[in-house]
Amino acid sequence: TASITSMRYLRMKKWSPYVTGALIGVLSWFAFGSVDRPIGVSTAISKTAGMVESTVAGDHVSHNAYFTKFRPSVDWEWMLVVGLALGAFVSSRLSGDRRAEAVEGPWRARFGASTRVRHAVAFLGGVVLMFGARLAGGCTSGHGISGSLQLAVSGWLFFACVFASGLLTASLLFRKEKARG
Repeated sequence: TASITSMRYLRMKKWSPYVTGALIGVLSWFAFGSVDRPIGVSTAISKTAGMVESTVAGDHVSHNAYFTKFRPSVDWEWMLVVGLALGAFVSSRLSGDRRAEAVEGPWRARFGASTRVRHAVAFLGGVVLMFGARLAGGCTSGHGISGSLQLAVSGWLFFACVFASGLLTASLLFRKEKARG
């Protein structure tokens, strides 16, 4: 039956990139059709920071130019972020695809086995990524996915830069040492 087939699909460790891309496209159409906005997540993260900050310094948030433009609130983008996290968790449980090691082989070989260092670098990378996303006015999903779906040159340029910088970063961080003979 269809429900057994769909459940089997949800238990897969890897999905077809073509099917996944098509589903993201449908989600984007839905976002444009229902709220007339592209999908994105970095604004929702900033709104979360504003909501947290407003509990401590509400006056500052209410007079902050950024938060005047992007009011801290729980909206559909914020719920999208919750759905992404929840979906990733459920997917890892259904597929059984959970890594047992906190520090994977390539990182361990290059930088050591410290989980604290690995987590600190991952956190710092996320902070830098978030800062860049807000500085650029959008994240990967905003510029890359939504921008390229609209055939915006900036979206395609963004994707090219993401791939180029990813290749450069990977080659610098994980380059293989030349064999000594």
